[in-house]
Amino acid sequence: MRVKLRAIRGATQLSVDTSEEMTSAVVELVQQMMELNGVENQDLVSILFTATPDLKSDFPAAAARSLDLASVPLICAQELDVTGALARTVRIMIHTYSELPRDAIQHVYLRGASALRPDLAK
Repeated sequence: MRVKLRAIRGATQLSVDTSEEMTSAVVELVQQMMELNGVENQDLVSILFTATPDLKSDFPAAAARSLDLASVPLICAQELDVTGALARTVRIMIHTYSELPRDAIQHVYLRGASALRPDLAK
């Protein structure tokens, strides 16, 4: 099987806007995204994080740094401020090399963010 560049989507919702909750939620999500898709650290290309405008306590990428990702490019951006959007939400897109076909990638939606994509949430 050929190794290809793949994108894995995920999201989680924080219960409160604190640095500790940001770390807990982001670490949980990144770990599950990598585990479910058989991603090793050396397979990673980059990770994009977005956070809703109501999250101000910390950067999601800073939380992910506790996972030994020092050599992986990480970047944060602010999610669009859409009326009625799910509050306190972090979205993640992992870019990785994988042998999995695109339709075998498991996207991960945790906590309250499972409401964003009930078709993909487990």
